[in-house]
Amino acid sequence: MRRNRYIGGALLAAASVLVGPADARAQPANGTIPSTDGSGGGFQTPRQSAVPSYLPTGQPGDAGFYFGMEFVLLAQTRAIGHQSIAKYGFYDLTGEVNGTPGAIVGSGRDAINTNMFRNGPTFQPGFNVEVGYRFDDGTKIFANYMQLYDAHYSVGASLVPPGYAVPLQNGQITLADSFVSSPVYSFNSQFAGPTNKVAGVPDSAVYGIWNAATQMDIKFTQRFQQAQAGGRVPVLMTDYSRVYGTGGMQFSWFFERFYWRAVSADQNGNVNQTTAANYTNTLSQRMYGPFVGCGHEIFVANQFSLSCDLTGALLLNVDKQRAKYKLGDNTIQSKWGNEEFHITPNANIAVNAWWYPIEGVQMRVGYQAMSFYNTQYMITPVGFNYGNIAPQYEFKAFRLLHGFNVGVGFFF
Repeated sequence: MRRNRYIGGALLAAASVLVGPADARAQPANGTIPSTDGSGGGFQTPRQSAVPSYLPTGQPGDAGFYFGMEFVLLAQTRAIGHQSIAKYGFYDLTGEVNGTPGAIVGSGRDAINTNMFRNGPTFQPGFNVEVGYRFDDGTKIFANYMQLYDAHYSVGASLVPPGYAVPLQNGQITLADSFVSSPVYSFNSQFAGPTNKVAGVPDSAVYGIWNAATQMDIKFTQRFQQAQAGGRVPVLMTDYSRVYGTGGMQFSWFFERFYWRAVSADQNGNVNQTTAANYTNTLSQRMYGPFVGCGHEIFVANQFSLSCDLTGALLLNVDKQRAKYKLGDNTIQSKWGNEEFHITPNANIAVNAWWYPIEGVQMRVGYQAMSFYNTQYMITPVGFNYGNIAPQYEFKAFRLLHGFNVGVGFFF
């Protein structure tokens, strides 16, 4: 009977080793303490680092303030539709050139189209800062702010054709394609442009700054900002992992601007501010609402851990749309505006690796992705009717920002 008890005890010990090796390996060495207090949150730190710090930082396990800052590098969806802005050649408004009023003289091929922006979104550098306070029970309150620097996309066209290849018409070289034209209409006489633009062509046939222009350029700019204020509460803690909940209020802002400039010169190349015109289309989407989330952190060594955070928000999107034509000297303009309200859901994920090099200091590197649903974008950024501009906007089902972050935090 005693022999059977010995055999049974040995089998039970072996089984416990087989089913729980991770727990056995994770035990701290004699004379040390677990690497964290399980307080949770955006910037986590252990109770004690292996290396003492001579910085004026405090024990992160105690109540007190903390501060974190990090560099972010994110790419966002380039939300703009495809629209032909300008063509090579010029419009014969009166029919005095080829007998057909409104017909284009020249190849009529696209000179500027929004699909000519370089492929793929660009990565935008930025920063994220956070300040907060930790209470004795591990609860934290915090406020953070993130901003990305602007992403710019641009395209231009002038009297020099691509590849210096002047197209032929009926086997003959034509210089009509040395001009760039757009079908803007209903503008007033201040936008008539210079006289003597095209040799041998009456001014009435090429009337307007945008007809037989010398140079046109477009630029699309994207910007993103976000701020949160809320709290983190420990939910489930062990010596080597923890689960925490987060919640609070969130502000997110997508700012996009389309810019178009046309310059028209006379036969001698003379230009001034009254022979240039600017167009802007601004789409500003400010979003406000509550967010909730949860996170899980696992400590893989005395100074290292891995974490995953999931958050979601339901935001009220205040959508402001503004478009404007303006003469180069800023004396004459035509404006259009619209404002809408709608709901934008938001879902985010962040995966980070943490390192605690010295007491009261931590570093992290990770990947994050933020998705926004039901936002608006410029499907046709230019409205060619000067008197009633009205560019077209549509809802975009999915908009993504994603990329990498690296930062440092201090506890006081």
